[in-house]
Amino acid sequence: MTELADVAVIGAGVVGLGVARALARAGREVVVLDSERSIGFHTSSRNSEVIHAGIYYPPGSLKARLCVQGKRALYAYSAERGIPHARPGKLIVATSEEEVPTLARLQANAQANGVTDLVLLSRAEVRELEPEVSCVRGLLSPSTGIIDSHALMAALRSDAEAAGAQIALATPVLSGRVCPEGVELVAGPGEPFVVRFRLVVNCAGPWAQEVARRIEGVPPASVPPQHFAKGHYFVMPGRAPFRHLVYPVPVPGGLGTHLTLDLAGQVRFGPDVQWTDRVEYSFDESRAASFYQTIRRYYPGLPDGALAPGFTGVRAKIAPVGAAAPDFEIQGPAEHGVPGLVNLYGIESPGLTSVLALSDYVRRVAGC
Repeated sequence: MTELADVAVIGAGVVGLGVARALARAGREVVVLDSERSIGFHTSSRNSEVIHAGIYYPPGSLKARLCVQGKRALYAYSAERGIPHARPGKLIVATSEEEVPTLARLQANAQANGVTDLVLLSRAEVRELEPEVSCVRGLLSPSTGIIDSHALMAALRSDAEAAGAQIALATPVLSGRVCPEGVELVAGPGEPFVVRFRLVVNCAGPWAQEVARRIEGVPPASVPPQHFAKGHYFVMPGRAPFRHLVYPVPVPGGLGTHLTLDLAGQVRFGPDVQWTDRVEYSFDESRAASFYQTIRRYYPGLPDGALAPGFTGVRAKIAPVGAAAPDFEIQGPAEHGVPGLVNLYGIESPGLTSVLALSDYVRRVAGC
C-alpha cells in the first residue's frame, strides 16, 4: 500500500528551505527531498551573496515585487536571527558620457519599483566615496547589501525543522505520477520508496524542468526550456580599497563584471556569462584576461597579477542566449492544470534576496 503524506518540497537550496519554512509554519507537515548530501550545494552556495535593491527588474514583474518586499523582510529577519550581513551600498558607474542616460533610466525604473533612495552622483562625489573608481557619473543605492548565504540557509532550515519539517538529504526524486489524491513520488537512494503527497512544490533550481518531466501527468507544454549560464568569480586576495559594491552600467545579457565584497572585506569580481549545456563547476583561468580588461574600465588601478581564481556558479535560465531575461515562472494548478503541484522555474537572481517574500507567494499559490 502506498504511503500517504502531506507536503514534499523538492530541493534544499535557499528557496526550497524558505518554502518549507513557510508551509511548515502554516501548519503543513513538510518533508524536503534533495539529491545532495548537504543543503544549498549548488546555486545557493555559488553566488555573489548580494541583497539586491530592486533596480533593474521590469515594474510589476514578480522579480521586482518580490525583490523589494524580500529585501525588507531579509534585513529584518537577519537582524532578528543574528545572520551575518552588512549594508555597504552599491555604486553603479557610467564610464563614458554615452552611458550616463542609462543611470537616469535605472533611477526611474527603480522609482517605479518602489526603490526611492537612489542618488545620482557627480564624478567628484563618486571619487569622494571610492577614490579608486574612475567614472563620469554614478548612481548610489544605499539599500544594497551582502549576506552570509550559508548562515541564512541554516536559519531557514532551523525554523522549518522547529515547525515540524523534515529534511531528507541524499534522496533524489526518481519519478512520479499525478493521482486523484495528489502527486505520487518515487524517491530515495538504494531501494526507492513510494509516497503519495497531497502537495508537491518543485524547487529543484537548475533541475526543476527535469523533475517536472519525470512526473507523469504534467503537461509537457507547461515545462519551459532549460538553459544554463555559468559564471566565473575571481577574487583579489587581501583587504581591498573599497567600501561599496561597484557595478558598471548593465550590458546585454547581464549586469557586467561587477565588484562585490564579502563580509570579511575581500573583493570578488564577477560573474561573467558562459552559456553551457550542463551544470559543472570547472574553472577556466584563461578568462582572467577579459576580466582585467572590463574591470579596468572603472578600476584602472587594478594591478597585474592581482586576480586569483575564486569559484564558479551556474544560473538556471528559461530563455536562451540573446533573449530578454524573463520573469520568475511560478506555476500552480491554474497554470498547468495539475492539482497539488507547484513548479518553480528560472529562479535565479534575485532569488536569494526574494526568498522570504517568494516563499510566502508560493504558499499562497499552493492555497496554504
